[in-house]
Amino acid sequence: MEELIAKRYIKALKANADLDSMKEMTTVFSTLAQSFKNDKFLNIIDNPNVDVKEKSTILLDAVKQANSSKIDNFIKLLVENKRISIIPAIANELQKDIAHSTKTYEGVVYSDTNIDTKLIENLSAGLGKKFNATITLKSVKNDFNGIKVDVEGLGIEINFSKDRIDSQIIEHIIKAI
Repeated sequence: MEELIAKRYIKALKANADLDSMKEMTTVFSTLAQSFKNDKFLNIIDNPNVDVKEKSTILLDAVKQANSSKIDNFIKLLVENKRISIIPAIANELQKDIAHSTKTYEGVVYSDTNIDTKLIENLSAGLGKKFNATITLKSVKNDFNGIKVDVEGLGIEINFSKDRIDSQIIEHIIKAI
């Protein structure tokens, strides 16, 4: 639900903004979203005894370096409408929007073995050509028996399971007999 609300706010932000100002907002809100991982920060923001003006001051002080009246006004609006909690969702949606606008995506390659860096680069280049985008992949070792490529921003998930390939070979051999 937070994502839907965040999308509405972002739509309003995008109406009069260029790509550079959207990138600046993304940086500011991503940094601010990191604060929501801090328990002390959350205790203050979620505390009903802390005045709305104090919450607004805390958030505005956090983004003071951006020196943007648009960001300041946006934060004041969020505080006024009691929507402070959606700041991480706004940061996430802004990142997705920038990735979509610039056609630059990040993905993950899951495997139970170490994958050669050259292979990951080739896979990134191949997917980039296929989807007319710049795709950067990173490797994560886990217990998946095969290889799984996940590019969330594009909605791509490709997997090659060793178990599934083995079962398909067995099925093919049985059909041949």
